[in-house]
Amino acid sequence: MTTPVCDDNNLTPRRLALIPNILPQDAEHALLVGRVWRDDQRGPAIVALRADKVIDLSAHVSVMADLLERDDAAQLVRDAQGEALCSVDELVANSLARPQVSPYLLAPCDVQAIKACGVTFAVSLLERVIEEQAGGDPSRAASLRDELNAIIGSDLSRIKPGSDAAMALKAELQARGAWSQYMEVGIGQDAEVFTKAQPFSAVGFGASVGLHPASQWNNPEPEVVLAVDSRGQVKGATLGNDVNLRDVEGRSALLLGKAKDNNASCSIGPFIRLFDAHFSMDDIRQALVSLRIEGQQDGFLLDDSSDMREISRDPLDLVSQTIGRHHQYPDGFMLFLGTMFSPIQDRNGPGQGFTHHLDDMVTISTPTLGSLSNPVGRSDQLPPWQYGIRAWLAHQRGTQG
Repeated sequence: MTTPVCDDNNLTPRRLALIPNILPQDAEHALLVGRVWRDDQRGPAIVALRADKVIDLSAHVSVMADLLERDDAAQLVRDAQGEALCSVDELVANSLARPQVSPYLLAPCDVQAIKACGVTFAVSLLERVIEEQAGGDPSRAASLRDELNAIIGSDLSRIKPGSDAAMALKAELQARGAWSQYMEVGIGQDAEVFTKAQPFSAVGFGASVGLHPASQWNNPEPEVVLAVDSRGQVKGATLGNDVNLRDVEGRSALLLGKAKDNNASCSIGPFIRLFDAHFSMDDIRQALVSLRIEGQQDGFLLDDSSDMREISRDPLDLVSQTIGRHHQYPDGFMLFLGTMFSPIQDRNGPGQGFTHHLDDMVTISTPTLGSLSNPVGRSDQLPPWQYGIRAWLAHQRGTQG
């Protein structure tokens, strides 16, 4: 098919308002980079956004990891010459189409490891303990929630992980038989850091996210995702949906891999916003990450949020616990920072709590990063993940030959 070409109009504030919140509110100041799929035998391409144009940077950089390693990444994104592929609103429409139409958005990362931190908020800590105690049975969640609140009897959000107060609470809970492996990573010295997905396996804006067919108790997890280079420097951030299977992980923490890493179970995007004079780690620390779930089958609607000011460990602490002399990432990594969102709103009946229905539309947003929207499907019914590192290398050889 013919790839649409952008016009030369700049993105005026009025035109920006017509784009459905995919861009940051201050998009005119944002350095935004991403990846798109091109059907003209070129495959994935690194792109930058300038005004309302999507600019192909393939002549300058072939993978996002290389771009993030460059000291002149900001200048390249601002000034490098490249083909204008389409407008931003055309890219949005192409990505939401069924089937998707080239060029459409991919996850903005590629060869980087995709890591995630869990239990980084007090609210989500309690819900993880409830999952463990319930053994994956959602009908027991409400009563266990009441019991745990009575036993713990303190505001966990006020306790600094690894502090003397945290260790004193640990000793008290152990004595009362209420200690948990989730409490260990929630208020102990060491954060939970796990592998969420494989390089190239994350899906992007508009693509369906997948639920394992065995799961009957699950939810999205709206999170900020840091883009970190091989030296451990945070170069920017984006949004992510860490699709969570509460019943699977609740049966055993040793099932974390089965609960977390399935076909299309990780969504990242829409773009990575690079740090510059207009956007920094302090903006991440103050971010309010909103979540909207719209049920297409039952009219269900849920609006909630996760406040990064409530995180129990600083984002840079989580980065340092992921990379250092103890562990290297030569291609860099993407790091999910966790969420305080743990939905308990009943959907299928009293005491059943929240779980996804197929075709739910999930939108995660924050003003500095824009929005990430994905419909919900089943991992075994969605297009299988087939484009990995070997496919990318073959594609590179073909286009260069």
